[in-house]
Amino acid sequence: MSDVIEFLEKMGRDAQLRHASSEDMELALDDAQIDAPLSSAILARDISALYDLLQLQPMFATQMEPGEEEEAPSREEEPGKEEEDAPSQDVRLANSRLATVAP
Repeated sequence: MSDVIEFLEKMGRDAQLRHASSEDMELALDDAQIDAPLSSAILARDISALYDLLQLQPMFATQMEPGEEEEAPSREEEPGKEEEDAPSQDVRLANSRLATVAP
């Protein structure tokens, strides 16, 4: 199996080999001593056959983006929101007491 992987790596690195004619590719496969079924799959560029012959599975997974969530209502649409943002009377009273006590 390592011979096949090495050949595929070489094929990926070498543009001339990657785009070689069928005859040149057959010679390169023979030189690398790749088995006939694997050679046939490489010549046919049949990825699923290569996976089957090498007893491998693809090493990737599809990722999906989550669906879009609905937007929260804006401040303009929420009446009374301004009142919630303003400090309560208790906080204002406490702040005024601190201001009178502090030197």
